[in-house]
Amino acid sequence: MSIEVKNLFKYYGEQAAVKDVSFSVGKGEIVAFLGPNGAGKSTTMKIITGYIPATSGEVLVSGMKVDVENLQTRQIIGYLPEHNPLYTDMYVKEYLEFVGGIYKIKNVKKRVAEMIDAVGLEVEQHKKIGALSKGYRQRVGLAQAIIHDPEVLILDEPTTGLDPNQLVEIRELIKRIGKEKTVMLSTHIMQEVEAICNRVVIISKGQIVADGQAGKLQQTQEFQTVYVEFDKKLTKQQVQKIPHVRKVQPVKEGWLLETTDAVDLRLHVAQFAQKENWLVLTLKIEQKTLEEVFKDLTK
Repeated sequence: MSIEVKNLFKYYGEQAAVKDVSFSVGKGEIVAFLGPNGAGKSTTMKIITGYIPATSGEVLVSGMKVDVENLQTRQIIGYLPEHNPLYTDMYVKEYLEFVGGIYKIKNVKKRVAEMIDAVGLEVEQHKKIGALSKGYRQRVGLAQAIIHDPEVLILDEPTTGLDPNQLVEIRELIKRIGKEKTVMLSTHIMQEVEAICNRVVIISKGQIVADGQAGKLQQTQEFQTVYVEFDKKLTKQQVQKIPHVRKVQPVKEGWLLETTDAVDLRLHVAQFAQKENWLVLTLKIEQKTLEEVFKDLTK
């Protein structure tokens, strides 16, 4: 595993920001690390990168302990913090060459040119960072995070301030990077998670409350809900006669039907409709959105 977090605790005085957090992220995974403000996301990411120490617990990056082999792990981690710290008096190319020099990159000018192309900074590359928009500053931050070709990439709110076109480009870049590396990112944009992430880890009040594929998290509800449309107007009393239906709600042009029984309700709807000579126009399972799951787990 590229990232292993074991029984992590972080206290600020009496207050526990992170409480017994454990998870791992493998090579080729893009994992969304989600949670409400103050849940412990940024604290956990800062500990993984070696930016701050843990109170107790263990973090390994590519098999190396972050608190013991701090310099070695920093060399293989790319980090974009939530508040992107940049030298605003430096020019874009100048700054990236400066960062490349810290990592002792050979042929740094060539690598800077590659990064400028990768994150779409060609038009702005001759400007001072202080003159850039928030979106372009974010691109500079992403370029510095990947300039040394790290094995592990930690991104805290990487698409903040980007316009819709920039969002698509940066998401595609993260997806390409994630095919060969380990990527862990935090975001409040659920569409972003669904677009680029293989897995979701949700933290609330300093503790992990969910870990799995987004689709499977959306299927964890204890009841099944289906949406159905018929070719004729029916009453609620008529629809309630369908076997296993426990709750009926009229919506749009059809009905939401709910069951708590361990059955596929679609089968019983189709069979009953055939018996009653009702034509089914639409029949599908209704799942909670990832946003709804997130709200349920972090209330």
